[in-house]
Amino acid sequence: MRSSTSAASLLALAAGASAKLQYLGVAMAGIDFGCDIDGTCPLKTVALPLKNYGGADGEAQMQHFVKNDNLNIFRLPVSWQLLTNAKGGSTLDAQGWESYDTLMQTCFATGAYCMIDLHNFARFDKGIIGQGGPSDETFAQLWANIAAKYADNDKVVFGLMNEPHDLDTAKWANSCQAAVTAIRKAGAEKQIILLPGNNFASATDFVQNQSADLLGKITNPDGSTDGLLLDLHKYLDINNSGQHAECTTDNVEGFKTIAKWLRDNNRTAMVSETGASMEESCMEKFCAQNKFISENTDVFVGFVGWAAGSFDSTYTLSLTPSGSPGNYVDNKLMKQCILDVFQGNYNPPTSTPKPSKSATSTAGPRKTTATDSDDSGSSKPSRKPADGAASSLSSSSALAFVAAAAVFFAAF
Repeated sequence: MRSSTSAASLLALAAGASAKLQYLGVAMAGIDFGCDIDGTCPLKTVALPLKNYGGADGEAQMQHFVKNDNLNIFRLPVSWQLLTNAKGGSTLDAQGWESYDTLMQTCFATGAYCMIDLHNFARFDKGIIGQGGPSDETFAQLWANIAAKYADNDKVVFGLMNEPHDLDTAKWANSCQAAVTAIRKAGAEKQIILLPGNNFASATDFVQNQSADLLGKITNPDGSTDGLLLDLHKYLDINNSGQHAECTTDNVEGFKTIAKWLRDNNRTAMVSETGASMEESCMEKFCAQNKFISENTDVFVGFVGWAAGSFDSTYTLSLTPSGSPGNYVDNKLMKQCILDVFQGNYNPPTSTPKPSKSATSTAGPRKTTATDSDDSGSSKPSRKPADGAASSLSSSSALAFVAAAAVFFAAF
């Protein structure tokens, strides 16, 4: 039997080498600024990545990424708080929805796929979905209301939740099943739905913590798994938080584990969030990670880098291009570790690495209410904007300000 197993492995590797990545893109951050891992997302720190709303020129960025870089998917984080004006529940707030839908329509206008990313860590204001916080029914109805808006749009991708953590994985799978059923019954019958696992959707833990097996049992109402992809995240710093400039983790072995599970179970996944700094340790390890992903596109069908949008170039993990609209220039992380790798132009660095700096971030997000993370990666800080990263709203009446700003700027 060893010979047949070897042959199957060779066929799988050949398939991965010949397949082409279907979705390549970047996150357009801003609405998520200030969101913490306890599910709190203050409206006063929202920096919606559109000029008319006081944020970055996300429209020009997305146009650049599509036209000049051939990207075809954008991840658009949004908070439960913005969608409901901090009330929770499942009813969409008119102003909050209008502002987010404006960003979505701007994305659709580029011709790219547009991923709705509910950025609440499987919580609303500290309460875990289906585990003492919002009920599965409330979560499902929220997604039904959102899905109904885009039921006829095949370019929408439903990212059920950003980075669930510290919860009962089996109960979380039930919450996801409820949301999948609600989305399909709302009329969005064929679009991609992403299923995120426990421990911040960590790709290297997906099999070990049973996220793969439990989420793999989720089905559409017709019993199929069509369009249901596992949602993988992974960083390379000391605690998998994406907060540190130094990359200390070789992620290739971890991705091998989930790749094997995907092949064995005839499933696929999207790597919807990963990123790094431009330190030499990261240029080596991030490029190597992505090279492995690019060589296994039979199971990894999509890749989304973190992040552009309302982050500026001082943010440790920034993928925001420099320059001005029409003349944007990508940074070396985007060029070498994403574009070159996934578009077949990658040449491994030949220079001798310099000594690593200490694993602290000199710019970029800072943890808010979360406790310090240890090396195990079981706790994860939020990723907030660097000082001066973007304009942010300054009071709890943020939505009203956003709407007024849009009207004002539209007049010019």
